[in-house]
Amino acid sequence: MAADLFSQNARKRGIGQPLAERMRPRSLEELVGQVHLVGPGRILSSLVPGRAIPSVILWGPPGSGKTTLARLLGETLKCELVALSAVDAGVKDVREAVAKAAERRDQFSAKTLLFIDEIHRFSKTQQDALLPHVEAGTVTLIGATTENPSFGVVAALLSRCRVVRLEALADPELAMLAARALTDRERGLGNLAITSDDEVTAQLAAAAAGDARRLYSVLEVAADLASRAGATAITSEHVAEAAQGKNLLYDKAGDEHYGVVSVFIKSMRGSDPDAAVYWMTRMIEAGEDPRFVLRRMVIFAAEDVGNADPQALILATAALQAVELVGLPEGVLPMTQAVVYLALAPKSNRALTTYAAARKLVREKGTLPIPARYRPGSTATDRAMGHGQGYKYPHDFDGNYVPEDYLPDAIVGEQIYEPCDSGFEAELGERLATIARKKLEAKQAAPQAATATKKPER
Repeated sequence: MAADLFSQNARKRGIGQPLAERMRPRSLEELVGQVHLVGPGRILSSLVPGRAIPSVILWGPPGSGKTTLARLLGETLKCELVALSAVDAGVKDVREAVAKAAERRDQFSAKTLLFIDEIHRFSKTQQDALLPHVEAGTVTLIGATTENPSFGVVAALLSRCRVVRLEALADPELAMLAARALTDRERGLGNLAITSDDEVTAQLAAAAAGDARRLYSVLEVAADLASRAGATAITSEHVAEAAQGKNLLYDKAGDEHYGVVSVFIKSMRGSDPDAAVYWMTRMIEAGEDPRFVLRRMVIFAAEDVGNADPQALILATAALQAVELVGLPEGVLPMTQAVVYLALAPKSNRALTTYAAARKLVREKGTLPIPARYRPGSTATDRAMGHGQGYKYPHDFDGNYVPEDYLPDAIVGEQIYEPCDSGFEAELGERLATIARKKLEAKQAAPQAATATKKPER
């Protein structure tokens, strides 16, 4: 249901109110991070009260300031800000919010910003319900999402919004927030008279992993632990106890999932075993199904290594079988072995380019007829139609090869496979060049029928 998440009471320090809520910036000047948006001369630094802004999708990781920025936009522009959470709101809530926005517009000429948190959780029907009201300007939509809007927001709504990318906060920015909270007596922890040295502050920032909300959560617990112990400073032990291990940002169905697996593949393609094993470990430690990672490795072995090292596909498949056999945690060992091998193997993408070339020919030329000499002459009817006649069996000739063209007659001479000079594929390229030379010699010797020396019959 609709809720004013940013009421005056929510901005006052209250019993049990989290530090992250109390320390929300009260102006754009207080906002830390996102300098590409609110820095001097940037898009959000010169907003004028009463001026309209386009509907916006705020896309960024948890704790990067999406909700805070939405509230600050409402206050800066002097607009009514109505908030919905896509987790528990429905079409009815959207319609009620829009109806009240229309009433404000008609009676008071007031603009309404409709903030929808986690907008990617709205169904297509719920998102479609917003379209006419965003189009008519009844509300200015501000959607917040941790997912790539291209996947989580319907195309029609996305085309009516500007996507603004927020970045995870850097460690120096998180350290600044921690220092501010420790000294702020009105909203922060200043009344506790607890300090933190540079090393502990860096530990806090590292534990937060770019998430301001998590920083405040860990800091609040760590400060409480120090205060209860009668200490005047937060120690490394306090932070470790408060953090209870680092959260790994990874959504197995979202943008981070695709981002990590993408850089994992690129690391192997770029022959960087250190990075490849790091990203593999990130996925496994965050709870990714190892079979998903291994399937990507099998695909990579064929797509990016190919015949430059045929052993790569065998090893990747063996790693998949090994993990299915032994499971985790021991399964990380064959996975690591295979990742290192794939990263350092010679590379060839000819499996990909060769299939693409063949597919292009098939689509352009259609179902070209099979040359009669290559059709099976199994029955009398087949033989009467000339099927199988003139076929030369390669094993009857020296070198087990006879120059022939096996493509459909209309595309004879097309080169679909072009080997690279990497690894074992260089040897395949030499063999292909030898075959091509023999074909050329055979054509130059035409019209003689004997294009190769046939083995004597025994």
